[in-house]
This record gives sequence, C-alpha cells and structure tokens, in this order.
Amino acid sequence: MQTTISSKYQVVIPKPVRERLHLKSKQKLTVIEKDCMLILIPHTSLDALRGIATGAGTDDYREKKI
Repeated sequence: MQTTISSKYQVVIPKPVRERLHLKSKQKLTVIEKDCMLILIPHTSLDALRGIATGAGTDDYREKKI
C-alpha cells in the first residue's frame, strides 16, 4: 500500500489499515523515526488495556530463590 505526503505534509492512512487497526478520527499517534523508517503507534486508553494480563502466572516471577 502506498500513500502520498500532501503539500501541508499530511499523510492519509489507507482505509483498510484504519479499519483493521480500529483507528478513529482525532486519535493520537506517536511517531518514531528509526533507521530511515517512520513508525506510527496509536495511543490506547488505559481502560482499553484493563484485563490484558488476566490469568498470567506470577508465581516465583519477582523473587529468585537461591
């Protein structure tokens, strides 16, 4: 997929990508430049992250027994 930079330096994210990632209008993105690449990371609310670690095993995770 390709997109073009406008004269105002704006970029359109293609519709299939917006739909697949559930991006919304006015949603914030973090832009990272690395090795001549641009990486766009959508901001996610803390409420949306609630419960992502449910069921994760935490036994003996923090404390090492010698």
